[in-house]
Amino acid sequence: MGADGVGSGPMAQDYLAVLEHFDVRDAVLVGHSMGGFLALRAVLDHPAVARRLRGLVLFATWAGRIYDGAPHNRLQIPLLEMGILQWLARTRTGGILFGAAQCGKRPSPAMIEVFLEVFLQQAHAALVPIVRAFAQEDRYPRLAEIAVPTVVMVGSADRSTPPSHARRLTAGIPGARLITVPDAGHLLNWEAPTPWYGPSAPCTRLGDP
Repeated sequence: MGADGVGSGPMAQDYLAVLEHFDVRDAVLVGHSMGGFLALRAVLDHPAVARRLRGLVLFATWAGRIYDGAPHNRLQIPLLEMGILQWLARTRTGGILFGAAQCGKRPSPAMIEVFLEVFLQQAHAALVPIVRAFAQEDRYPRLAEIAVPTVVMVGSADRSTPPSHARRLTAGIPGARLITVPDAGHLLNWEAPTPWYGPSAPCTRLGDP
């Protein structure tokens, strides 16, 4: 966390700082969930970020307006802001239900356990400003400004960042391609780590029958 605190502006600036510090060029920036939300702002607000990229991968993410089409978030986010979700996640039943909600149609107990371990180690109170930004900010109208080749990925059973947001991202970013992973949820990077490319890949693309 930098001196400017938590917020989409300073956190997007961090992306630029890291790329410049290590003089990264011709990179592919991959952003999951909040990481994708911040990557969009970094690319839109900092031309120097886009110049250092040859590709952008946005998966299980959105460009703001996180409550749109996602009733799950209307419950989850306020509970997180009040600290109630963290308390529930420490209980056996609450933890299982919360962890399973992040997964797709076939959540595994091991995945839920690992997710909860990571989640409960985080300092969520410090993240409240950026969590609020998810709903308050809206970068969908600016997506047409993105010139970096982009792939959007989403699990078909994602409740936190539902496929409707992925479709809006794909429709708004010129030339973007949509990959939908069947039955995966918000943790599709854990649920479907096998390669998605190739003729036998279990995915659908925008425009496929």
